Amino acid sequence: MSITAKDVNKLRSRTGAGMMDCKNALKQSGGDFENAVDILRKRGQKISNKRSEREALEGSIFVKVNGSNDLGIIIALSCETDFVAKNEKFLELGNNIIDTALTYNPTNIDQLNNLEINGTKVSDIITDYIGKIGEKIEIKHFDRIKAPLVIPYIHTGNNLGVLVGLEGINNEKHKAILAGKDIAMQIAAMNPIALSKEKIDPDTIKKELDIAKEQAKMEGKPEAVTEKIAHGKLNKFFKENTLLHQNYIKDPSITIEKYLESIHKDLKITDYKRISIK
Repeated sequence: MSITAKDVNKLRSRTGAGMMDCKNALKQSGGDFENAVDILRKRGQKISNKRSEREALEGSIFVKVNGSNDLGIIIALSCETDFVAKNEKFLELGNNIIDTALTYNPTNIDQLNNLEINGTKVSDIITDYIGKIGEKIEIKHFDRIKAPLVIPYIHTGNNLGVLVGLEGINNEKHKAILAGKDIAMQIAAMNPIALSKEKIDPDTIKKELDIAKEQAKMEGKPEAVTEKIAHGKLNKFFKENTLLHQNYIKDPSITIEKYLESIHKDLKITDYKRISIK
């Protein structure tokens, strides 16, 4: 049967694939429109599998909270080139995925990939998009925070995003929101490894302590003071790398913990998430 330009345009509108790809799919399917759609999707899957070993080091971060500000989602949608990362359709794809995540509140990437947008699984939508552009695309990171107040932050360029969960807001919600934004920017800039020293993995603490002891020995410090020096260096490590003990970048004379107390004595950070593409 003959394939008309109208048929090709209809398939292009449905799938977003190139004109020749659509024409060839229609010919291969004998003019069966739904079969042609499947052929193009299989082509997308083929490209996806072919590119699965490639590194997707570019992309964009998407951060969003629900209407009641008590649930926040953050995802990193990665691709191979900065050109695609800035593409309008790529950004639309990321926004559709995060909107769906906010609606259904998945707890991991597998659950997110299995959610449906207009009857099609997220994973299949991504595969279709791979078929259209020929680049590896994947949801590289996914995280969420549930708290009385969740504050989102996206850094210029969409390469870095932060979620901050707060509690103890009382009647100071406006002040808490402003404080949350300041803390999110602190997290973006200073990249703490944990909320407090109590939240750091014991193996990490042991490693840092061992390194500090070895440094003290190599500097020729007496054995009697090595332990004291090592613990001093460990405390410095805590101060530089735990959020509550970091100096507040807008006022280095106080820590983040003291800054929170200055807003309200009950205001606390429940959790935070920081995701970066690079």
